[in-house]
Amino acid sequence: MAVINHIKEIRQKRGITQIKMAEDLQITRQTVNAIEKNKYNPSLELALKLIAYFDVPIEEMFYLEEEKKGE
Repeated sequence: MAVINHIKEIRQKRGITQIKMAEDLQITRQTVNAIEKNKYNPSLELALKLIAYFDVPIEEMFYLEEEKKGE
């Protein structure tokens, strides 16, 4: 199973740049980019910060992608 997120969509809907988000959360823009591309899963602490930052329920931001049978 893979963790998929909707951070990019939520961020863009609110008109927040990657740079602004990175500064607000005290992380690098590269980290924001990697998380948005699902190349890096945020730590639990960062995931909770993201949920608080955007004030959305966890299930709106993250979900588990089920593996297809036969894989």
